[in-house]
Amino acid sequence: MDIIVVKNAGGQIVTVGLKGRLDAATSKSVEDQLLQLIEQGERRMVMDFGELHYISSVGLRVLILVAKRLKQVNGRLVMCSLSDQIKEVFAIAGFGSLFAVFDTQDQAVAGMK
Repeated sequence: MDIIVVKNAGGQIVTVGLKGRLDAATSKSVEDQLLQLIEQGERRMVMDFGELHYISSVGLRVLILVAKRLKQVNGRLVMCSLSDQIKEVFAIAGFGSLFAVFDTQDQAVAGMK
């Protein structure tokens, strides 16, 4: 699992790109890095799933945990660039009502404003 963290030009939004699989083997490191970003003061986070090939229920739990933590500090988490397979998992899990999902990273950043 590769995790790519990039701040937007204004520095107000951090984009986190996940590459590979978010499952039991990788979820702890992803969770730790995302929570560390929140502890460092990040409040607006875009998760870019353009290169995420698989997400398990453990991976979904990480997203819920991060979203709850951001909500506690008046932050926000949005998703973008979901593959058809990830969209299907989100639909089955009922995540469509929990998270704002955008087609592109640019749309997700614009949706934060």
